Amino acid sequence: MSTALAVFTALALLVSACGAGGTGARDEGPAHADSVAGAAATPSAAPSKTPDTVNAVKLVKDDPEVSPEVKHELKPCVADEYPVDVSYGKLTGGSADDVVVNVLTCGDAVGVGSYVYREQDGSYKNVFKAEEPPVYAEIDRGDLVVTKQVYDKGDPVSSPSGENVITYRWTSGRFAEKYRTHNDYGKVVGDSASPVPAS
Repeated sequence: MSTALAVFTALALLVSACGAGGTGARDEGPAHADSVAGAAATPSAAPSKTPDTVNAVKLVKDDPEVSPEVKHELKPCVADEYPVDVSYGKLTGGSADDVVVNVLTCGDAVGVGSYVYREQDGSYKNVFKAEEPPVYAEIDRGDLVVTKQVYDKGDPVSSPSGENVITYRWTSGRFAEKYRTHNDYGKVVGDSASPVPAS
């Protein structure tokens, strides 16, 4: 009887969690490093020192490497919410995680600048920048991947013709380009859905 009650309770919790009308964990945002570390089955051989928080806005505004145009674009969209995306991860082989900051526009979230900061002696130094909009940088398995959308004459901001995806790797104290791919986007007429290929 107690087994049936336990199964029923677990099923009720599962159904109530799924029926909440959200998208699950995505509603809560990204997991914090301390909760993920506690859930890991085995610790990594060389745990990295992840900063609790980095003030990305101050980092960019105080950085002499950042152009005046990007600094001018970096203003709150709503109240004190700035249009920045921040990622932490291993890129340069330092003892602390590196910080990737993408500065976006408020209206259409177009990337106007992407930067990588490396911790050195308790402060962060700019070791990479890309300021040719639209641009966006990400960490992918230890590499820096920068996506730059490509526009043909007459393309609206919302519909680029393609993209260049450039992969950089930290080599000899700097980021060196390792791979480059170009993707052309298909042109769909109207709002009709694309046909599904036959399987």
